[in-house]
Amino acid sequence: MEDVITDIYRSHSRRVLATLIRLLGDFDRAEEALHDAFAAATRTWPRDGVPANPFGWLVSAGRFRAIDHIRRRSRFDASVKDIEDSLYGSPDEAEIGDMEFIEDDMLRLIFTCCHPAIPADAQMAMALREICGLTTEEIAHAFLVPAPTIAQRIVRAKAKIRTAQIPYEVPARAELPHRLDRVLHVIYLVFNEGYSASSGEEVVRADLTAEAIRLARLLVGLLHHPDASGLLALLLLQDSRRAARRGPDGELILLSDQDRGKWDSRKIAEGLDLLGSATRQGEVGTYTVQAAIAAEHAQARTLDETDWRRIVSYYDLLLTAQPSVIAELNRAVAVAMVDGAEKGLQLVETILQGGELRDYHLAHSARADFLRRLGRTEDAIAAYETALALCQQSPEQAFLKKRISELSAAPERQ
Repeated sequence: MEDVITDIYRSHSRRVLATLIRLLGDFDRAEEALHDAFAAATRTWPRDGVPANPFGWLVSAGRFRAIDHIRRRSRFDASVKDIEDSLYGSPDEAEIGDMEFIEDDMLRLIFTCCHPAIPADAQMAMALREICGLTTEEIAHAFLVPAPTIAQRIVRAKAKIRTAQIPYEVPARAELPHRLDRVLHVIYLVFNEGYSASSGEEVVRADLTAEAIRLARLLVGLLHHPDASGLLALLLLQDSRRAARRGPDGELILLSDQDRGKWDSRKIAEGLDLLGSATRQGEVGTYTVQAAIAAEHAQARTLDETDWRRIVSYYDLLLTAQPSVIAELNRAVAVAMVDGAEKGLQLVETILQGGELRDYHLAHSARADFLRRLGRTEDAIAAYETALALCQQSPEQAFLKKRISELSAAPERQ
């Protein structure tokens, strides 16, 4: 039963939280209610069995426990009575479990986190905390900043929502285009955390990739915008490789070693169709360019047949539109496939000298790989060890340890 509850927590908790925020009108109160609801489930489900509608059960349990907390903590004055009445007047369990409510609540949560009154860096931190359920430390690792900085951003964002009385709602259709960029970026971050988890025991968190794709579909339906179509295309093309990225024991499998027969052809076809639609709608956005890069991988039968020169040109376009050290790092890997590992190494070392990716394990891992390919074994081992010290995901750690072990046992080192 413990495993069942854990699985339900992973698949339902963020949606339960989104609905509790709508019902309770407060992030902190909703988070407390969420934990109370799962604590109640841990006590009662082993005895009574898992309810037919676990989502509705958890929302109801959390709501009623919030009422109990309000009664215990406050005098029974008019304001508390108003809160209590509003909570009792909420939708019943069957209505809460309706898919429309779930979709609306998740979208409301994203738009609330992305309200223009909240600073952009706080928006992203809060979205990853509330939508992905990441810890402060995990978010700090993703942003390459200290954990206390992230904690302060989240606290300030919540305070801003309370003091400015930011509405928990999807804005009117006329306002959607003005808020779209930030909302798309949040969905993109949610997907990235699912596609390559920043920490933990798994390479992929399928619950997050599926949620990001679902939300992107919802936005495409709400607002026929090329950037939304481009993002959905990108997510589908990336997610098409998910099954091939893990081995039978959960180990990480690099793109070069993946069984392309395991790639999801239906997602590729849909992604390519959306990409074509996005490019025909007018100005090409950054997500569409990234989708074009993913499409080159998706359509190549082997690694060697990939059009790496075209991918480099796409990265050049992307960097012109939106400079990013992560895009520069990815471009360096593509350049190495065209011009060799020495050129890739030069580019990565220049990026690392800039300082922004000093604590980013994938930058050191890329450098290590170039050094390995150039036969600089001792330097490669040192670079892999640096990457390992910075990495927080178990499968990636195992991969890096394997590389170090292989290089340490190489004949030239005997």
